[in-house]
Amino acid sequence: MGLISEFPLGNSSGPCIWFWASNYGATKWKLSSYHSSSRFGTLQWRSQTLPSYLLLAQQFTGSILFSSLADVVPSNFLTGISLAFDLVSVPENAVFTSPEIAKSFDFSSEERIYNWWESQGYFKPNFDRGSDPFVISMPPPNVTGSLHMGHAMFVTLEDIMVRYHRMKGKPTLWLPGTDHAGIATQLVVERMLASEGIKRIDLGREEFTNRVWEWKEKYGGAITNQIKRLGASCDWTREHFTLDEQLSRAVIEAFVRLHEKGLIYQGSYMVNWSPNLQTAVSDLEVEYSEEPGTLYYIKYRVAGGSRSDYLTIATTRPETLFADTAIAVNPQDDRYSKYIGRQAIVPMTFGRHVPIISDKYVDKDFGTGVLKISPGHDHNDYLLARKLGLPILNVMNKDGTLNDVAGFGLDRFEARKKLWADLEETGLAVKKEPHTLRVPRSQRGGEIIEPLVSKQWFVTMEPLAEKALKAVETGELTIMPERFEKIYNHWLSNIKDWCISRQLWWGHRIPVWYIEGKDCEEEYIVARSAEEALDKAREKYGNVAIYQDPDVLDTWFSRHDILFFWVARMVMMGIEFTGTVPFSNVYLHGLIRDAQGQKMSKTLGNVIDPIDTIKEYGTDALRFTLALGTSGQDLNLSTERLTANKAFTNKLWNAGKFVLQNLPSQSDISAWESLLTYKFHLEESLLRLPLPECWVVSKLHILVDTVTTSYEKYFFGDVGREIYDFFWADFADWYIESSKARLYHSDGQSIASISQAVLLYVFENILIMLHPFMPFVTEELWQALPNRKEALVVSCWPQTSLPRHANSIKRFENLQALTRAIRNARAEYSVKPVKRISASIVANSEKEKEVLALLSRLDLQNVHFTDTPPDDANQSVHLVADEGLEAYLPLADMVDVSAEVQRLTKRLSKMQAEYDGLVARLSSPEFVEKAPEEIVRGVQEKAVEAKEKLTLTENRLAFLKSTVLVSK
Repeated sequence: MGLISEFPLGNSSGPCIWFWASNYGATKWKLSSYHSSSRFGTLQWRSQTLPSYLLLAQQFTGSILFSSLADVVPSNFLTGISLAFDLVSVPENAVFTSPEIAKSFDFSSEERIYNWWESQGYFKPNFDRGSDPFVISMPPPNVTGSLHMGHAMFVTLEDIMVRYHRMKGKPTLWLPGTDHAGIATQLVVERMLASEGIKRIDLGREEFTNRVWEWKEKYGGAITNQIKRLGASCDWTREHFTLDEQLSRAVIEAFVRLHEKGLIYQGSYMVNWSPNLQTAVSDLEVEYSEEPGTLYYIKYRVAGGSRSDYLTIATTRPETLFADTAIAVNPQDDRYSKYIGRQAIVPMTFGRHVPIISDKYVDKDFGTGVLKISPGHDHNDYLLARKLGLPILNVMNKDGTLNDVAGFGLDRFEARKKLWADLEETGLAVKKEPHTLRVPRSQRGGEIIEPLVSKQWFVTMEPLAEKALKAVETGELTIMPERFEKIYNHWLSNIKDWCISRQLWWGHRIPVWYIEGKDCEEEYIVARSAEEALDKAREKYGNVAIYQDPDVLDTWFSRHDILFFWVARMVMMGIEFTGTVPFSNVYLHGLIRDAQGQKMSKTLGNVIDPIDTIKEYGTDALRFTLALGTSGQDLNLSTERLTANKAFTNKLWNAGKFVLQNLPSQSDISAWESLLTYKFHLEESLLRLPLPECWVVSKLHILVDTVTTSYEKYFFGDVGREIYDFFWADFADWYIESSKARLYHSDGQSIASISQAVLLYVFENILIMLHPFMPFVTEELWQALPNRKEALVVSCWPQTSLPRHANSIKRFENLQALTRAIRNARAEYSVKPVKRISASIVANSEKEKEVLALLSRLDLQNVHFTDTPPDDANQSVHLVADEGLEAYLPLADMVDVSAEVQRLTKRLSKMQAEYDGLVARLSSPEFVEKAPEEIVRGVQEKAVEAKEKLTLTENRLAFLKSTVLVSK
C-alpha cells in the first residue's frame, strides 16, 4: 500500500491531494483503487506546476495513469494517512486507455498509438522467423498532394495486406515515398512566385529550382503525415523522394542503358501540348470533358471550277484551317466523287491550293461528310498525313498564339473569333450551330490541350511491352480481379511510343549534351554526368564546349503514379533492367463514389474529406467502410455506412469492457491459474465445454479458417463481413448474453472461469483477425487485456484447422431457434420486457436451462423440462424449434386472455373494413381502367398485405377464444 498526504495549496478552497515524489527510476504506477475518509466528499484533483518533485495529479475520474518523468511514486517516499491506494505496475509506454475507464474509444488517441508503434520499430521487417518476405512498394503520392478518398482507399487496402502478412510471421516491408510531381509542383511554385510579382524566367533555372526545393522542405511532408493518420504501417526509415540522389542516379542509368540499346530516340512528332505550362504532357495527363461548343460550316472553293463548285466542311476549330494540307472525302460518297483528284482553295490564305483526296477514314455522316486535314494540329489527321505522305504545317506558337504562317499573332481563341468574322465578310461562312465537344484538358492546369508537332525524346515501347505481356501469359504476374487482364493486354498490345521529355525545370534533367556549333539533332552525347559527357565529346570532336538538354524526364519515367499505368510501366522497366517482374501480384480497386454513385468532384461539391471523416467517425470506421467493397468494383460512400461502422467500433469497445469487467482480479493468482489451464486448441478440451462455450469456440475456429482463406485470396470485403457477422451476431448478441448465466448466476468460481476463459480466448482472436482493418481500437483493447506479452501489431496470427464440434453447433442453433420463437411470441402478445414468464420445454436435456431462461426472459423457477406436452398445452402457445425441442408458453402467464379477445375483436372489425374498402376499389372497372398502372398495382399489394394480416388476426382470435372455452 502507498499513502498520500494532505496539504493546503495556495489559495485553493477545500482539500487537495498531492504527492511528494522523487525522480526514482523509470517504473510507472497507476491508482487502481482508493479509500477516502468521509470528510473529503467528492475528490477534486487540480493541475498545477509544482517546484522540485511535488506532483499534483489531474482530475480524478477512476484510475489515473501517471506518465511524466516525475510521475514516479515509490511507496517508501510517501507519507501521511489521509488517502490509501494500491500501486500497480503498468506498461512503461503509458499510451493506452482501458475500456474500464473510458466510456468509448477516443479517436484522439489514434495518433498517440501510431507514434508508439513507430517508436517501437514495429513497422520494420523482422527476419527472426525466417519466412519469405512480403513487400509492397507504395505508389507514392505527389509531394503537392493532399489526402483524398482515393488515397484513403489504397492506403487502407495496402495496410490490410501488410498488417496481415506481418502477423503471419513474414518479414514485411511497405516501402513509402513521395513523388516530385514535375508539372504539379512547378505550377504550384510558379503561382506562389506570381503572387509576389516574380516570374520563373526572371529567376533563372538554378534559382527557381532552389525555390522549389525550399517549398518542398516546407510543405512537402503534408501528404506523408496525412497517410500516417490513416494508420499506414510503412517503414518510414526507408522513405524516399523521387529526386533523392540514389533514385536520380537510377533514373539516369535507365536512360543511358535504354539509349545504348537503341530504344530511346529524338524526333518531331505529335504530342499533347500545354500552352500555359509550356510543356508536352502524356495521354494519361489529359482529361476529356463534354462541353458546349460550336460547329462551324465553311466553304472551300474547288480550283478551276465555277462559283457553284465548292465543298462545305464542318469544323469545331476553324483557326487551324491555316494548317490544312488536304481536303478528304469518303470514296463511297457519291456526292463528292467528281471532285476527287482536284484541288481546293483554303480560305483566307491568298489562294493556297490543297489536294482533294479520298479515304475511308472520313465519316460520311458527320457534318457534311467533308474533312479538312490539318496534320500539325490533330492526332488523327497527323496519322493520316504520315500514311499518305502529306506535308505537315504548324500554325501555332508554344504559347497558344498563331504564328507567321497564319498571318496574325492572336491567341487561338481570339483568332477563331476574328477568322469567323472575316469568313462572314467574304461570304465563305455558311453557318454555325451549337455542338457538344469532347474537350481535352490538362489534368494539372485545366487548360485546353493543343495537339502540336514538337521535337521530343521517345522510348520505343513494343519490345518492352512484349515481355510484360508474356509475364501475365506465363503466370509470373497475376492481376486481380482477373477481368483487368484484358485491359492490361489491350493497352500493351496497342501501345504507342512513349514521349518522355517535358519542357520543365523541376525534375530529372535529361542526360543528353549537345556540341556547341553542331546540329543538335545529329550531334549529341548521352552520359551519366557532365564530366563524362565532356570527356566523350572531346574524345570525338576535339576541344569543344557542350551544353545540356534543357528538358526533364516525364515523371512516369521515374515514378509511381496512377496505379494501373504505373503497374504496366513498372513491369516493363523491371523486366528490362533486372530480368524479373518487380512484383508477383497486382490488386486493383475501384473508385470511391458518393452515396448516389456519382464520381466525387469539386464541381459537383460532393467531395468527402478523409481527415474530416476521421475526426467525426474515427480512422477505424473509415477504413472498415472502405475495405468492405468488392475487389475492382466502385464503392458508394455514405454517411449511413460510416455511422454504422462507428457503431461497430463502439460495440467492440463495449464488448471489451464487458470482458475486462468479468475477468478475475490480476491479484487472484489461483483464479488466473485455473483460467489459463483451458487449452482450446485441443479437441478433448473443446468437448468438455458446456454447450454455449463449445458452440462459440467451434464457430471461432471455423471463422479463423474462413477469414484466413479470404485474406490469402485478397477477398477483403469478405473478411470484413465474416468477422463483423461473427462478432455482432454470434459473440456479442448470443455468447456474451449466454455467458451471464455462468458469470452472474453460477454458484462457484470454477463454473464462471469457463466463461471467463472463453470470453478472453474468443475476444482476443477477434481482435487479432480484425486488427488489419481496424488497427487503433483493436490495439487499444489488446493492451487493456491482462498478460499481454507483445503489441497486437506484431502478434501471431491464429492457427488454422483447429477443432470444432458440429453437433454442438447444431444443438446451440436449435437453442437459438427456440429462443427466437419465444421472443417472437412475447412480442406478438406484447409481454413487457421485464416480465418473466413460465414455460414447459419438451427436450432431452435441461443442461442449458439457465441459459435459455436468461436469453428468453423466462422465470427460472417455473421452467420445466418434460418428455411430453404439459397438461395445459391447449391453453399455451406451442413453439417448435426442431424435432425433439418444443416449448409451451401458458397464455395466462403472458396476457389477460379476456381483455385480449376484446381488443382483437375491435381490431379485427377495423381491419375488415379497411380490407373491404381496398377490394371495392379493385372491383370498380372505372378505377382499374383509368387509374395509372402503378397506382392500381399499389392498391393490389395493399389488399394482399391486408388479407394476410386479417387472416393472422382471425387465427389468433380463434385460438384465444378456444383457450377461454377450455378454461371454463
